[in-house]
Amino acid sequence: MSDDLDGALCTFAFCWRLERRDGVTIGLTSHDRDLEIGGLRYRAAPGMAPSAVRSGIGLDGGDTDVAGALVADAISEGDLMAGRWDGAALELRLTQWEAPGALWRLLARGEIGAVTRKGAAFSAELVGAASLMASPIAPSTSPDCRASLGDRQCRVDMAGRRRIVAVTGVEERSVAVAGLVAGDHAYGRLRWMTGANAGMVQAILDNDDARLTLADPPAFAVEPGALALVVAGCDRQLATCAGRFGNAANFRGEPYLPGTDLLTRYPGG
Repeated sequence: MSDDLDGALCTFAFCWRLERRDGVTIGLTSHDRDLEIGGLRYRAAPGMAPSAVRSGIGLDGGDTDVAGALVADAISEGDLMAGRWDGAALELRLTQWEAPGALWRLLARGEIGAVTRKGAAFSAELVGAASLMASPIAPSTSPDCRASLGDRQCRVDMAGRRRIVAVTGVEERSVAVAGLVAGDHAYGRLRWMTGANAGMVQAILDNDDARLTLADPPAFAVEPGALALVVAGCDRQLATCAGRFGNAANFRGEPYLPGTDLLTRYPGG
Protein backbone atom coordinates (compact mmCIF):
# COMPACT_ATOMS: atom_id res chain seq x y z
CA MET A 1 0.00 0.00 0.00
CA SER A 2 1.29 3.47 -0.82
CA ASP A 3 1.72 6.19 1.79
CA ASP A 4 -1.34 8.13 0.57
CA LEU A 5 -3.58 5.31 1.85
CA ASP A 6 -2.11 5.25 5.36
CA GLY A 7 -4.74 7.64 6.76
CA ALA A 8 -7.73 6.71 8.87
CA LEU A 9 -10.30 4.68 6.95
CA CYS A 10 -13.11 6.94 8.14
CA THR A 11 -11.66 9.82 6.06
CA PHE A 12 -11.97 7.96 2.75
CA ALA A 13 -14.91 8.33 0.38
CA PHE A 14 -15.81 6.69 -2.92
CA CYS A 15 -16.65 8.90 -5.89
CA TRP A 16 -18.45 7.86 -9.07
CA ARG A 17 -18.34 9.87 -12.28
CA LEU A 18 -20.98 8.77 -14.80
CA GLU A 19 -21.17 10.16 -18.33
CA ARG A 20 -24.09 9.09 -20.49
CA ARG A 21 -23.83 8.70 -24.24
CA ASP A 22 -25.83 11.91 -24.69
CA GLY A 23 -23.20 13.86 -22.73
CA VAL A 24 -25.06 14.23 -19.42
CA THR A 25 -22.52 13.81 -16.60
CA ILE A 26 -23.18 13.39 -12.89
CA GLY A 27 -21.04 12.75 -9.83
CA LEU A 28 -22.02 10.69 -6.79
CA THR A 29 -20.15 10.04 -3.55
CA SER A 30 -20.51 7.67 -0.60
CA HIS A 31 -19.80 10.59 1.77
CA ASP A 32 -22.75 12.12 3.66
CA ARG A 33 -22.10 15.58 2.18
CA ASP A 34 -21.56 16.82 -1.37
CA LEU A 35 -17.95 17.10 -2.58
CA GLU A 36 -16.65 19.54 -5.22
CA ILE A 37 -13.80 18.03 -7.26
CA GLY A 38 -12.48 19.20 -10.62
CA GLY A 39 -15.46 21.45 -11.31
CA LEU A 40 -17.97 18.62 -10.83
CA ARG A 41 -20.20 18.32 -7.76
CA TYR A 42 -20.29 14.78 -6.41
CA ARG A 43 -23.63 14.50 -4.68
CA ALA A 44 -24.09 12.54 -1.49
CA ALA A 45 -25.80 9.29 -2.48
CA PRO A 46 -26.75 7.17 0.53
CA GLY A 47 -26.69 3.50 -0.30
CA MET A 48 -24.13 3.72 -3.12
CA ALA A 49 -21.54 1.02 -2.55
CA PRO A 50 -19.14 -0.82 -4.90
CA SER A 51 -18.56 -4.54 -4.66
CA ALA A 52 -15.03 -5.87 -4.27
CA VAL A 53 -12.95 -4.87 -7.29
CA ARG A 54 -11.33 -7.94 -8.74
CA SER A 55 -7.91 -7.45 -10.27
CA GLY A 56 -5.55 -9.92 -11.85
CA ILE A 57 -4.33 -11.26 -15.18
CA GLY A 58 -7.47 -13.22 -16.01
CA LEU A 59 -10.00 -12.14 -18.61
CA ASP A 60 -12.42 -11.12 -15.85
CA GLY A 61 -9.96 -8.71 -14.23
CA GLY A 62 -11.19 -5.20 -13.64
CA ASP A 63 -14.92 -5.97 -13.68
CA THR A 64 -17.06 -4.96 -10.71
CA ASP A 65 -20.63 -4.22 -9.69
CA VAL A 66 -22.06 -0.95 -8.41
CA ALA A 67 -25.23 -0.88 -6.36
CA GLY A 68 -27.21 2.04 -5.00
CA ALA A 69 -30.56 3.69 -4.39
CA LEU A 70 -32.66 5.30 -7.09
CA VAL A 71 -32.37 9.09 -6.76
CA ALA A 72 -35.05 11.09 -8.57
CA ASP A 73 -32.83 13.99 -9.62
CA ALA A 74 -29.83 11.83 -10.55
CA ILE A 75 -30.60 8.22 -11.50
CA SER A 76 -34.34 7.73 -11.89
CA GLU A 77 -36.25 4.54 -12.49
CA GLY A 78 -37.67 5.89 -15.75
CA ASP A 79 -34.24 6.72 -17.17
CA LEU A 80 -32.88 3.30 -16.19
CA MET A 81 -35.76 1.44 -17.79
CA ALA A 82 -35.57 3.63 -20.92
CA GLY A 83 -31.91 2.71 -21.36
CA ARG A 84 -30.48 6.20 -20.90
CA TRP A 85 -27.67 4.76 -18.76
CA ASP A 86 -26.83 1.80 -21.00
CA GLY A 87 -23.22 2.06 -22.14
CA ALA A 88 -22.50 5.09 -19.95
CA ALA A 89 -18.83 5.64 -19.07
CA LEU A 90 -18.13 5.20 -15.36
CA GLU A 91 -15.10 5.92 -13.18
CA LEU A 92 -14.82 4.82 -9.56
CA ARG A 93 -12.25 6.74 -7.51
CA LEU A 94 -11.15 7.05 -3.91
CA THR A 95 -10.60 10.39 -2.16
CA GLN A 96 -10.46 11.90 1.33
CA TRP A 97 -13.45 14.02 2.24
CA GLU A 98 -11.25 16.27 4.42
CA ALA A 99 -9.31 17.35 1.29
CA PRO A 100 -11.41 16.39 -1.76
CA GLY A 101 -9.27 15.73 -4.83
CA ALA A 102 -5.91 15.76 -3.06
CA LEU A 103 -6.09 11.97 -3.14
CA TRP A 104 -7.72 10.86 -6.38
CA ARG A 105 -7.03 7.16 -6.73
CA LEU A 106 -8.62 5.40 -9.73
CA LEU A 107 -10.13 2.07 -8.63
CA ALA A 108 -12.10 1.03 -11.70
CA ARG A 109 -13.06 2.35 -15.12
CA GLY A 110 -15.38 1.01 -17.76
CA GLU A 111 -18.89 1.12 -19.15
CA ILE A 112 -22.20 0.29 -17.54
CA GLY A 113 -23.44 -3.07 -18.77
CA ALA A 114 -26.47 -4.95 -17.48
CA VAL A 115 -28.67 -2.97 -15.06
CA THR A 116 -31.10 -4.70 -12.72
CA ARG A 117 -33.69 -3.09 -10.43
CA LYS A 118 -35.21 -4.37 -7.22
CA GLY A 119 -37.62 -2.19 -5.29
CA ALA A 120 -36.11 1.26 -4.77
CA ALA A 121 -32.56 0.08 -5.50
CA PHE A 122 -30.56 -0.80 -8.59
CA SER A 123 -27.45 -2.78 -9.41
CA ALA A 124 -25.24 -2.09 -12.45
CA GLU A 125 -22.45 -4.17 -13.92
CA LEU A 126 -19.26 -2.27 -14.70
CA VAL A 127 -17.67 -3.76 -17.82
CA GLY A 128 -13.92 -3.15 -17.83
CA ALA A 129 -11.37 -3.00 -20.63
CA ALA A 130 -10.80 -6.76 -20.34
CA SER A 131 -14.10 -7.30 -22.17
CA LEU A 132 -12.33 -6.20 -25.37
CA MET A 133 -10.41 -9.48 -25.24
CA ALA A 134 -13.63 -11.26 -26.13
CA SER A 135 -13.93 -9.34 -29.41
CA PRO A 136 -12.84 -11.08 -32.62
CA ILE A 137 -9.35 -10.13 -33.79
CA ALA A 138 -10.30 -10.24 -37.46
CA PRO A 139 -13.80 -9.67 -38.89
CA SER A 140 -15.71 -12.61 -40.30
CA THR A 141 -16.58 -12.60 -43.97
CA SER A 142 -20.14 -11.63 -44.84
CA PRO A 143 -22.16 -10.82 -47.96
CA ASP A 144 -23.41 -7.62 -46.28
CA CYS A 145 -21.25 -4.58 -45.61
CA ARG A 146 -19.70 -4.54 -42.13
CA ALA A 147 -19.19 -0.76 -42.09
CA SER A 148 -21.67 1.79 -40.78
CA LEU A 149 -22.86 4.51 -43.12
CA GLY A 150 -20.49 7.47 -42.90
CA ASP A 151 -17.82 5.88 -40.67
CA ARG A 152 -14.07 5.74 -41.43
CA GLN A 153 -14.43 2.53 -43.44
CA CYS A 154 -17.51 3.61 -45.39
CA ARG A 155 -16.34 7.19 -46.08
CA VAL A 156 -19.69 8.37 -47.47
CA ASP A 157 -20.06 12.12 -46.93
CA MET A 158 -22.95 12.57 -44.49
CA ALA A 159 -23.37 16.29 -45.22
CA GLY A 160 -26.94 16.69 -46.41
CA ARG A 161 -27.91 13.25 -45.10
CA ARG A 162 -28.78 14.60 -41.65
CA ARG A 163 -31.66 16.94 -40.95
CA ILE A 164 -33.60 18.27 -37.97
CA VAL A 165 -37.35 17.78 -38.30
CA ALA A 166 -40.43 18.71 -36.29
CA VAL A 167 -42.60 15.76 -35.25
CA THR A 168 -46.31 16.37 -35.72
CA GLY A 169 -47.55 13.19 -34.05
CA VAL A 170 -46.62 9.72 -32.78
CA GLU A 171 -48.67 6.52 -32.85
CA GLU A 172 -46.83 3.60 -31.27
CA ARG A 173 -43.79 3.15 -33.55
CA SER A 174 -45.00 5.50 -36.29
CA VAL A 175 -43.65 9.08 -36.22
CA ALA A 176 -45.32 11.70 -38.43
CA VAL A 177 -42.82 13.99 -40.15
CA ALA A 178 -43.43 16.10 -43.26
CA GLY A 179 -41.16 16.41 -46.28
CA LEU A 180 -39.43 13.01 -46.27
CA VAL A 181 -38.16 11.06 -49.26
CA ALA A 182 -39.53 7.51 -49.19
CA GLY A 183 -36.89 4.96 -48.16
CA ASP A 184 -34.20 7.59 -47.56
CA HIS A 185 -34.02 6.94 -43.82
CA ALA A 186 -34.61 3.17 -43.80
CA TYR A 187 -32.08 1.51 -41.46
CA GLY A 188 -31.08 4.95 -40.25
CA ARG A 189 -31.48 6.47 -36.81
CA LEU A 190 -33.43 9.17 -35.02
CA ARG A 191 -32.15 11.22 -32.09
CA TRP A 192 -34.62 13.18 -30.04
CA MET A 193 -33.50 16.79 -29.51
CA THR A 194 -36.28 18.12 -27.28
CA GLY A 195 -38.93 16.77 -24.95
CA ALA A 196 -38.84 13.94 -22.42
CA ASN A 197 -36.89 11.70 -24.83
CA ALA A 198 -34.13 14.28 -25.48
CA GLY A 199 -30.78 12.63 -26.13
CA MET A 200 -32.17 9.15 -26.80
CA VAL A 201 -31.37 7.44 -30.11
CA GLN A 202 -33.75 5.05 -31.88
CA ALA A 203 -33.40 2.84 -34.95
CA ILE A 204 -35.52 3.58 -38.03
CA LEU A 205 -36.84 0.56 -39.90
CA ASP A 206 -38.41 2.34 -42.88
CA ASN A 207 -40.07 5.56 -43.99
CA ASP A 208 -42.42 6.95 -46.58
CA ASP A 209 -42.92 10.60 -47.53
CA ALA A 210 -44.77 11.44 -44.29
CA ARG A 211 -43.90 8.85 -41.61
CA LEU A 212 -40.96 7.12 -40.00
CA THR A 213 -41.34 3.59 -38.64
CA LEU A 214 -39.19 3.03 -35.56
CA ALA A 215 -37.91 -0.29 -34.24
CA ASP A 216 -39.44 0.49 -30.84
CA PRO A 217 -41.95 3.05 -29.53
CA PRO A 218 -40.42 6.11 -27.82
CA ALA A 219 -39.79 5.51 -24.12
CA PHE A 220 -41.67 8.66 -23.07
CA ALA A 221 -44.64 10.57 -24.48
CA VAL A 222 -43.84 12.85 -27.43
CA GLU A 223 -45.50 16.25 -27.64
CA PRO A 224 -46.38 17.61 -31.11
CA GLY A 225 -43.64 19.95 -32.29
CA ALA A 226 -40.80 18.01 -30.67
CA LEU A 227 -37.57 18.24 -32.65
CA ALA A 228 -35.58 15.23 -33.79
CA LEU A 229 -32.40 14.66 -35.79
CA VAL A 230 -32.91 12.03 -38.49
CA VAL A 231 -29.96 10.40 -40.25
CA ALA A 232 -30.09 8.51 -43.53
CA GLY A 233 -29.50 4.77 -43.45
CA CYS A 234 -28.24 1.94 -45.63
CA ASP A 235 -29.31 -1.70 -45.99
CA ARG A 236 -25.62 -2.74 -46.39
CA GLN A 237 -26.17 -4.31 -49.82
CA LEU A 238 -23.68 -3.86 -52.66
CA ALA A 239 -26.38 -2.73 -55.09
CA THR A 240 -27.42 0.05 -52.70
CA CYS A 241 -23.82 1.04 -52.02
CA ALA A 242 -23.07 1.35 -55.73
CA GLY A 243 -26.37 2.71 -57.04
CA ARG A 244 -27.45 5.06 -54.27
CA PHE A 245 -24.15 6.20 -52.78
CA GLY A 246 -21.64 5.51 -55.59
CA ASN A 247 -19.36 3.97 -52.98
CA ALA A 248 -18.73 0.40 -54.18
CA ALA A 249 -14.95 0.89 -53.85
CA ASN A 250 -15.37 1.11 -50.07
CA PHE A 251 -17.87 -1.74 -49.72
CA ARG A 252 -16.83 -3.86 -46.73
CA GLY A 253 -18.35 -7.21 -47.62
CA GLU A 254 -17.86 -10.25 -49.84
CA PRO A 255 -21.11 -10.66 -51.82
CA TYR A 256 -19.56 -13.05 -54.36
CA LEU A 257 -17.64 -15.28 -51.95
CA PRO A 258 -19.05 -18.85 -52.05
CA GLY A 259 -20.83 -19.74 -48.82
CA THR A 260 -21.24 -22.98 -46.92
CA ASP A 261 -24.19 -23.86 -49.14
CA LEU A 262 -21.64 -24.74 -51.85
CA LEU A 263 -20.62 -27.78 -49.80
CA THR A 264 -24.20 -29.10 -49.71
CA ARG A 265 -24.70 -29.05 -53.45
CA TYR A 266 -24.73 -32.31 -55.37
CA PRO A 267 -24.66 -33.16 -59.08
CA GLY A 268 -27.96 -32.40 -60.72
CA GLY A 269 -29.20 -30.45 -57.71
